Amino acid sequence: MAEDYGRYYEGIGRRKSASARVRIYPGGNGTVVINDIAGQEYLDRLGDIENALSPLDVIGQLNKFNVTVKVSGGGVTGQSDAIRLGVARALLKMDESLRSEMRRNGFLTRDARVKERKKPGLKRARKAPTYTKR
Repeated sequence: MAEDYGRYYEGIGRRKSASARVRIYPGGNGTVVINDIAGQEYLDRLGDIENALSPLDVIGQLNKFNVTVKVSGGGVTGQSDAIRLGVARALLKMDESLRSEMRRNGFLTRDARVKERKKPGLKRARKAPTYTKR
């Protein structure tokens, strides 16, 4: 397991009902481990792993950190976005001067959109039953 790399920086990311605890280890070789599974295997949909690691890509340090993640809840997209927020927050703990770059790319804003609750008398949150005249 990647816990024996030494010094790490931790960030918590959330999106919808997904929550991710991200640890970045400086001086690594770009290894990504998500829930004890290789990152490429865990997020196997096209573009998901790139989305999750985009804060590292923006600062040009993609292969200079090892990343370990514990993520739970939600679906694939929610987990990927939760990991992205966690990586950005961990980078800030390491180097506060990255804040403007992270903010400019929208990595520090928690996406607050969640599924709207179903209302009584409706089929879904807003879909009304079909109107029948007779």
